Amino acid sequence: MMSFKRFGFTALSTAMAASLTAQPVLAQRIKTEMPEDILPKPATGRSAPAATATKAPAASPAPATIPMQSPVKPASQQPLQGAPGTAPESVVQPILLAEPVMSWSLADAKALLSTIEYIGKEGLLPADYQPAALKAAIAGGESDALDALASKVFAWLIEDLRDGRTPMDARVQWFAVDPDQDNMPTVQIMAQALSDHDVPGVVDKLAPTVPDYAALKAELAATPMANKAKRALIRANMDRWRWLARDLGDVYLLTNVPEFQLRLTVKNKIIRTYRTVVGKPGRTATPQLAETVSAVVFNPTWTVPQSIVQGEGLGQKVLNNPRWAKAAGYKATKAADGTIYVVQQPGPNNSLGLMKIDMPNPHAIYLHDTPAKQYFDEDVRAFSHGCIRTERAVELGMTMAILGAKMPAAEAADISRSGEYTKVEMTRTFPVYLTYFTIARSIDGELKQFNDIYGRDKPVLDSFTQARQLKTNQRTSDEEIIELDNPL
Repeated sequence: MMSFKRFGFTALSTAMAASLTAQPVLAQRIKTEMPEDILPKPATGRSAPAATATKAPAASPAPATIPMQSPVKPASQQPLQGAPGTAPESVVQPILLAEPVMSWSLADAKALLSTIEYIGKEGLLPADYQPAALKAAIAGGESDALDALASKVFAWLIEDLRDGRTPMDARVQWFAVDPDQDNMPTVQIMAQALSDHDVPGVVDKLAPTVPDYAALKAELAATPMANKAKRALIRANMDRWRWLARDLGDVYLLTNVPEFQLRLTVKNKIIRTYRTVVGKPGRTATPQLAETVSAVVFNPTWTVPQSIVQGEGLGQKVLNNPRWAKAAGYKATKAADGTIYVVQQPGPNNSLGLMKIDMPNPHAIYLHDTPAKQYFDEDVRAFSHGCIRTERAVELGMTMAILGAKMPAAEAADISRSGEYTKVEMTRTFPVYLTYFTIARSIDGELKQFNDIYGRDKPVLDSFTQARQLKTNQRTSDEEIIELDNPL
């Protein structure tokens, strides 16, 4: 059996929930809505560090442990592997993934053929895996030719189920690195399937564990073959789940950009939802990321980017109008080389509002509060410069401090009201996913279709009408990385 590293959990203390008396609504929600086991256990048996401690390095996911009992023929090298959850080094020419060649019995080859013939239930295309050629090779009996063909098409099937069929150039603005090919190498998966003589069983274990994928799979089965457009859209969105890690973790934040919603999920149960404002279509569209929360900042400052300080003349305006600058919370300094730097101080009028979630990434994307609350009442909420504005952000920040840094709830409430800049480092790994699904389960649990606000469906849909492309070691889009650090 494949084994996948899981987070351990300890109970959310009654005392912690009770100490939220300063925030009675949030306290009541935590008492009534949160599962009993909610906090990941520390990596060691000792107590977790204090909330203000420097964040401990996150442990890398453990690779799958699969028996290597099936005879392995000399094969080309294993797929190139990078550190889990990190982008590979930039390469001029992506390298094709190599597939192992193993010995196949007729029974295992027939099981593979049957699996391929019914792979449409997973939103993939049987024709991609050469069923006619495989059937002919089986008819010829066990041979080197059968070994080579069965190994090749099974490797393709593993790659598509694990990493997604869609080629990287069709994944517009997709910068979320999927670690699954490191955690579940093709050679180990194939070896297990042949050792256990259970090709379909191993294939079933490759599906994403998130309930949303299962809901799409059920909808695909219920959609008539004649409804080709809907079936194509379901397939495309099933594939998008495969672009992410197979297991998203026990506790994580996830926003589906076209839904304009953020969800806090614990053990596959949504326990909080927040309306969001996302990037405007075009250059400031929100990219798709899979990152880790490093800290929650209460009463943040905002260092204004030079595109505004210099490009829009804010620097000179602050220097020339001190009374206006003070009212707006801006402070400016002028360097020896003449460069003006502007920082907006904490306060209700700060462009980041009263809370910011740090999630280091080269796009300078983060989640934050906003003083412009009126935009949360719009149906289509694509107004930002790329970052995710979040409603009830202080509540979210307090919850993150409690879950991610084991901070007592009363202390989190006091910090949030202090008016002073306070950075709470996470002491536990807390993933955050910025995704893009145009048919998916809504925050209410119902499967719904969402507007393709950035026009990202067509390349994916088109790719399914074309021949399958061979996989390379490329993990993310090679599009330009745009720093989107303007919350206005």
